[in-house]
Amino acid sequence: MNTSRTARRNLLALALAAAPFALLPELASAQNKPIEWVVGYAAGGGSDVVARTVAEAMSKSLGRAIVVNNKPGAATNIAADYVAKSRDFGNVMLTADFATLAANPTLFSKLPYDPVKDFTSIGLLARFPLILVVGPQVPAKNFKEFVAWAKSQPEGVSYASAGAGSPHHLATELLRERTGLKLQHVPYRGAALAVQDLMGGQIPFGLMDSASVQQHIASGKLRAIGVASPARLKTLGDIPTIAEQGLAGFEAFAWQGLVVPAGTSPDVVAKLSKALQEALDSTPVKARFQTLALEALPGTPQQMASYAAAERERWGKLIQANNIRLD
Repeated sequence: MNTSRTARRNLLALALAAAPFALLPELASAQNKPIEWVVGYAAGGGSDVVARTVAEAMSKSLGRAIVVNNKPGAATNIAADYVAKSRDFGNVMLTADFATLAANPTLFSKLPYDPVKDFTSIGLLARFPLILVVGPQVPAKNFKEFVAWAKSQPEGVSYASAGAGSPHHLATELLRERTGLKLQHVPYRGAALAVQDLMGGQIPFGLMDSASVQQHIASGKLRAIGVASPARLKTLGDIPTIAEQGLAGFEAFAWQGLVVPAGTSPDVVAKLSKALQEALDSTPVKARFQTLALEALPGTPQQMASYAAAERERWGKLIQANNIRLD
């Protein structure tokens, strides 16, 4: 009897010892699950290109596939809500941009997500410089001439943007505030459509992102008046800044960062942040960003959170002062 009991106890001990190892294939499968990178814009646009470029480099560093999932609509609110409510920690992240973290909290009376409480920052991705461009019917060749021409128009001047509440829109409202020009906003459904009408002469000017207009400036289809950056762009060094042409301190960017749902473990955040910094410093990403005249923004999660908070305060004041609403 004693021998039988001992044998049974030994078998039970072996089974218990083996149990954790029986789970290993399942755990390994979870680790091999692709990371979902959610983008709140349609495929093919600047935000999508940035995500796919950086995702390819990050996947090599992490040893995991990253799949981009485009969820456009509602000024990125659909994508942000989806990620904010996800509990698939470690397997989902979001391109959170100017709209998601800075403008929408004031543009909308109610959001389906909290820009501070629902996300944890991984790090900034890039800034898209904004360039004041004019169509073929505008005679101005510099900012002084542009202001003089705009003031000479008795009915004021219309301008294009990539959409209501976009950085293109709000930056031009800042320009109107600083110059006193009489401007009328014409929102488009994306930068591509706005640029098409700018080149066709249907609308005279806009502050457009570098990725959308760089090639058209080079071809002569659009004329660049000035850059809304504190310094000239390396790739477009012959275009002076708006600030150096007389509008001191004028600065505006479209920018993006990477976030995960709040509740993601600090270890995962640190690992993703490290992979992001390595990606932004890699030769393929630098080369791709240069072709789009983008500025990479490497930095810590804390630096991104501070940057987003400062932008939220700055643009929130402008939105409130001009009573701009999207609902």
